[in-house]
Amino acid sequence: MERPNILLIMSDQHNRNVLGCYGDQVVRTPHLDRLASAGARFTNAYCPAPLCVPSRMSFMSSRMPSRNQVWNNGHILSSGTPTWPDSLNLAGYDTVLIGRMHFIGPDQRHGFAQHMLGDLHARWDKIPRVSCGQMGASVQVAGTGTSAYAWYDGQVADCACNFLKSRARASGDKPFAAVVGFLQPHSPYVAPADLFEDYLARLPPPEPAGAVPEPVRRHRRAHQFENNISELQACHARAAYYAMCEQLDRLCGRILDELERSGLADNTLVVYCSDHGDMLGAHGCWFKSIYYEGSAGVPLIVRWPGRIMPGAAPGILATLMDIGPTFCDAAGARPMRDIDGRSLFELIDPRRGAADRASVCSELCEYAPPVPSRMIRFGDWKLWQTLYPDGAQTVMFNLRDDPGETRDLSGAREHAGVRDRLIGELHADWHPELAARLSARQNADVVSLMQAYAGQDWEHGGLALRAPADVDNDVLLK
Repeated sequence: MERPNILLIMSDQHNRNVLGCYGDQVVRTPHLDRLASAGARFTNAYCPAPLCVPSRMSFMSSRMPSRNQVWNNGHILSSGTPTWPDSLNLAGYDTVLIGRMHFIGPDQRHGFAQHMLGDLHARWDKIPRVSCGQMGASVQVAGTGTSAYAWYDGQVADCACNFLKSRARASGDKPFAAVVGFLQPHSPYVAPADLFEDYLARLPPPEPAGAVPEPVRRHRRAHQFENNISELQACHARAAYYAMCEQLDRLCGRILDELERSGLADNTLVVYCSDHGDMLGAHGCWFKSIYYEGSAGVPLIVRWPGRIMPGAAPGILATLMDIGPTFCDAAGARPMRDIDGRSLFELIDPRRGAADRASVCSELCEYAPPVPSRMIRFGDWKLWQTLYPDGAQTVMFNLRDDPGETRDLSGAREHAGVRDRLIGELHADWHPELAARLSARQNADVVSLMQAYAGQDWEHGGLALRAPADVDNDVLLK
């Protein structure tokens, strides 16, 4: 059989529950829903880290953040780390990155033969810069207006469609593996007035937070979400987020339609995913960097006409680190070496005879001071542990009985055996004290680099776009 083209669309901070195909009855995402109806929709897929850079670098290398030594958004993936584009290059593929991948440092390819559109530098004149991060300001300024992120995503979609048109006109070309990277629905929570008002009228406010474990309380305090977000502000942020998800879906639809028009769809393996989620106010949280399903869970949709049956394997445990091995498998490329991911085809095709995966993990090391944490999903159980300077904090849920993650069972005597087993599994290949030391050293190096290259684009290696002034993040507070 002819080797397939490969097209991956990756968004930023998309809560998998805000998709029609994942059960949301309010959001309009017809294009991604259509993609899911023709392929496999994974309902138990996780990010390697609930934060942009460590998750994306693990996606590239198919290795856990600790093995990459990339634990936060300032850490740099070594150019000596093999990636799945390296394997596909050797197999004769044209590997192309269009848009966002959040590479840090001078290497803006990490194996991609082409980087057709760089990352974004947005101006922040009219709203606080922290509104694009995980701080309370991101919710306090939510509303209607223009967004540099939305402008950038439009540029990415244009470039992707032009790329597909050029491939359709060419003859005898090598197969391609293209990654299209969008920024939305990442905060700031800013959206066009028509979509914003529509969702504001139809969406209920977030559920009350209720009792939460100590690590969650610490996160809320650290990110300035403790008792300083009004219900109206929360409703505005949710409405803007839903509107951004609809905008994202429209852009995905443009690309998928162009794939059809170009005659490439029948022999193209298409994947949609996001690097992590967004808590969207659940449990009083408006950030990622935590291991609730809304943050650590990700959408993962895979379509390959004639090779993947629609509706295949929704309950299988999966991780973003599986995507690279899947591409190598489909392309007949040399397998990636010494990795933590597996080909999804091994998991969804019973003819492959592979054993089911027992567990997946996700991990971080907070910036200052370095606080290592790790999660394990094992069957119906999820456990995470955070090693604070004043001691370890453990959280455990049974997702079958408590899908909303409202009852922390880590201290329940009747579940002590499960807890101890999961803690043992968690620490089998995790060395948190070492992670904290190495992370602190890298943090200091990053500060030195920022000082040395002050005023220069060291972070994106000179490949960052700058949004025009008329699409500067201009929020009209409601």
